[in-house]
Amino acid sequence: MFIDYAEVEIKAGRGGDGAVLFRREKYVPKGGPSGGDGGRGGHVYVQALHNLSTLLDFRYHKKYEAQKGAPGASALKHGKDGEDIIINVPVGTIIKDADSHKLLFDLDQDNKKIMIAKGGRGGKGNSNFATPTNQAPRYAEQGREGQEKKVIFELKLIADVGLVGFPNSGKSTLISTISAARPKIADYPFTTLEPNLGIVQYKDFKSFTVADIPGIIEGAHEGKGLGIKFLRHIERTRILLFLIDITSENHQKDFTVLFNELKSYSPELAKKIKIVSFSKADLLPEEEVKKLAKKKIKNADSNTLVFSSATKQGVQELIDFLWKTLQKCK
Repeated sequence: MFIDYAEVEIKAGRGGDGAVLFRREKYVPKGGPSGGDGGRGGHVYVQALHNLSTLLDFRYHKKYEAQKGAPGASALKHGKDGEDIIINVPVGTIIKDADSHKLLFDLDQDNKKIMIAKGGRGGKGNSNFATPTNQAPRYAEQGREGQEKKVIFELKLIADVGLVGFPNSGKSTLISTISAARPKIADYPFTTLEPNLGIVQYKDFKSFTVADIPGIIEGAHEGKGLGIKFLRHIERTRILLFLIDITSENHQKDFTVLFNELKSYSPELAKKIKIVSFSKADLLPEEEVKKLAKKKIKNADSNTLVFSSATKQGVQELIDFLWKTLQKCK
């Protein structure tokens, strides 16, 4: 199951208390203070791993608490530090404050690790408070509380190309054709209910990634259809590939609706490179397909590409064009 959003409560460990103890040795009836310091509370870290792909674990495990520090002991012995914990998340996870929704961290690289909650400092034992006028202090510090936070984990797929289109426009069929991804494919709207990520193998062992986003409909930014639930997954892409059904009665209108939905969700999406393609070319006569291949789409950043995933017509040309455009982006 693909889960890309989770609210989690995190608490670092409390520091151990300092000890109030005195030396008790033979022939030393009135030994001085010997209470050791408490150990530090455990820290909480979050680490990104490339082999994870969902936040599903956080549906069942919503609270994480690091170990407390041990109290100080006799003979000036320090208490043991609390054990740190590491929370693993997929690469591409961002962390926000649950109350303010302020962005705290962006784990956009494999093995990137951050401390999200610091453990409390251990209290000082009574040995630290001895003075010439108070040689037997009977008090010590208590350990400090560790940091406590409520955060949001939000996964945004990291891909080079994001596929944008209405439901049943052929996105899933295309990604299954050009990569090893195997999304569910059927001839009805909203077959794809979660994003799919595919790796396209190119020439000379090169590759790039493509994200298939569930279909957008007019009014998606207002919550219609699947709403904006998955639009976050194309925020990181460098290229947007719009798929428009070649049999549509108004290609320009279809593109404009899709473009406006993205723009309404995030003005930054509208600034990305926009490539328009007509899918399902096998459904029209060859002469008509040739005419449409020359059609200009307003607000697109390239000439229109035409392809058919079913017959592979124009698919290699599409891959070549995407690769060349990605190299220009770099």
